[in-house]
Amino acid sequence: MLKKKKLKKKRSLPVIGWREWVALPKLGVAWVKVKVDTGARTSALHAYDLSLFVKRGETWVRFVIHPFQRDLKTSITGEARVLEWRRVRSSNGKTEFRPVIETELSFMGNNWPIELTLSNRDEMGFRMLLGREAIRRKFTVHPSRSFFGGRPPVHPTHP
Repeated sequence: MLKKKKLKKKRSLPVIGWREWVALPKLGVAWVKVKVDTGARTSALHAYDLSLFVKRGETWVRFVIHPFQRDLKTSITGEARVLEWRRVRSSNGKTEFRPVIETELSFMGNNWPIELTLSNRDEMGFRMLLGREAIRRKFTVHPSRSFFGGRPPVHPTHP
């Protein structure tokens, strides 16, 4: 006799688009446009001028962020504890050894911790990629729509 499998009731997840505006409050970033990238496991943030230092016996990294596309004037200096170093293969096939930090992401009225790798993304169109681990079990991605979470109250490059 065959046993019937219990089907799990699927809960409906909020829908997000392939690009969204998010905040990184612990880094002082009020708005950054992200590309939601389900092909990337870990999220990545454009950062440069990385410098390592020791704080309370742990390795930390200080870095500079240009949070807005096509705006090199607005810069934010952030710092965070280095969780680990990870070898990451970028979309162009190059492998890079990157520091991994943890910070808080704020989006659609919710905040949660995410891991970010830090990398110079000057050549890329988006200052941040939001990888699948950051949105896992939280959202469904609509691949042809954008900005379900809304837009910044004012254009970030013209406060």
